[in-house]
Amino acid sequence: MEYSKLISVTGMGGLFELVASKSDGAIVRSLEDKSTKFISTRQHSFSHIESIEVYTVRENVNLVDVLKAMEASSEPLPSEKDAAAIKKYFEKVYPDMDFERVYTSDMKKMVKWFSTLKKNNVEIKLREEEEEEAERDEEIESDEDKAMKEEAADNEPA
Repeated sequence: MEYSKLISVTGMGGLFELVASKSDGAIVRSLEDKSTKFISTRQHSFSHIESIEVYTVRENVNLVDVLKAMEASSEPLPSEKDAAAIKKYFEKVYPDMDFERVYTSDMKKMVKWFSTLKKNNVEIKLREEEEEEAERDEEIESDEDKAMKEEAADNEPA
């Protein structure tokens, strides 16, 4: 499952994998219970989680940056129900967050989403990062191919 295929649906808790989109909605699969259902755009809005940004005291950052900071932190995840503990957690893990504009409910959602992503073994990275890695891998492979061809040419009898 790819991070870039995950969406949030208004009015519905949790994260969903976008299975297929239609003109009047989308077919989604819940990451929590693996159920698949059709969601109408007449009643709900969709947000790709890779496009979500978080307010900071400087410039806004992508949600991936916060999730990666959570992943790198040695702090234990707080309970989703303890608002004070969640705020203290983010003050340690991501101190640049603008705590006046990021609501406790948003921080709770980040903790819940992070837990869901970890349970489903989703690698937290943007599509651009995946494309850059693929390009680097291709460059390495082409360099290795050139070296092998040169070596084969050197070993051919004259």
